[in-house]
Amino acid sequence: MQVILLQDLYKHGVAGEVVKVADGFARNYLIPRKMAVQATPSALRRTETVRENVEARKAQYNNMLNDLARQIDGVELIFGRRAASTGKLFGSVTTQEIADELDRVTSVDINRRRISQQSLREVGTHQVAVRLGNELSPTLKISIVPEDELPEFRAARERGEQVSAEDIMAEGFRYAGPAETASDSAAEETEDSGEAIAEADAEPVTG
Repeated sequence: MQVILLQDLYKHGVAGEVVKVADGFARNYLIPRKMAVQATPSALRRTETVRENVEARKAQYNNMLNDLARQIDGVELIFGRRAASTGKLFGSVTTQEIADELDRVTSVDINRRRISQQSLREVGTHQVAVRLGNELSPTLKISIVPEDELPEFRAARERGEQVSAEDIMAEGFRYAGPAETASDSAAEETEDSGEAIAEADAEPVTG
């Protein structure tokens, strides 16, 4: 259904703009709450005053979207999923899940329909474009790892290891683990030296 927005709605448009939305969303939510009216010829005439200002308001709206696009460009979202040894998922990561995780990580709430991607079905790193704003097309980095590897994957990232989702599927891959510090190494050498001296002292002297 085509409706005329009577107020700015972040995920849909600005007051005075004619937009197409789902029939149920219009009848059950927008119209009863006086957020929009059906875009009939008479309604268009009645809202002409509002519509005269739509371009200016739309420019403000696009500026807001461009600011949000800069905020989310390059953001990485990590998902753990059950997967076969081939990397195929038993299920998928959906656009709604991506939108929800983006909101959790960045507090930027976007409509899943702005995510230019079908559901993701393989372990790996996926570059996912988002249709947001008109100056910048932000891209999200979606890393999908086998769910039993997720805790160690996150821990490795926190340690600064440059491990990717593809790395953990490679044959023979091992996480590097916490790096050994110089003080740890020195302490081990001291301990080894002490043990060697103690062993020498314990040996009986013959002659």
